[in-house]
Amino acid sequence: MHDTIWLSVLIFLAALLYSSVGHAGASGYIAAMALFGLAPVVMKPTALVLNILVASIATVQFYRAGHFDWKTFWPFAFGSIPFAFLGGALSLPTSIYKQVLGIILLFAAYRLFQFTKQLVKTNFKPVPS
Repeated sequence: MHDTIWLSVLIFLAALLYSSVGHAGASGYIAAMALFGLAPVVMKPTALVLNILVASIATVQFYRAGHFDWKTFWPFAFGSIPFAFLGGALSLPTSIYKQVLGIILLFAAYRLFQFTKQLVKTNFKPVPS
């Protein structure tokens, strides 16, 4: 029960942080589930469902705030939705899946830290609301 609570807290924090910048957070959910040793067969569909849920909530919020543009959305949706399901349908052996997942998450962390260093050097201007 203790692990379930901590996993839920980590997933909630990932959803909160990712959605605050317009992302759905699948890599955060997968990382949290991997830390708790969940099987890939559980991680993939869970991350997909959470990703769809958080992306839907964020989309509604951006739309209500007037920051959603259908002309920009359609090309991304047309390409990303089918390929997300195609990627979800792929089945790799667990050992290969874990290695690929580890490499991708390490690369994402590396890029995040590189981006953060770049942000520190950048002079920001407020976005008009």
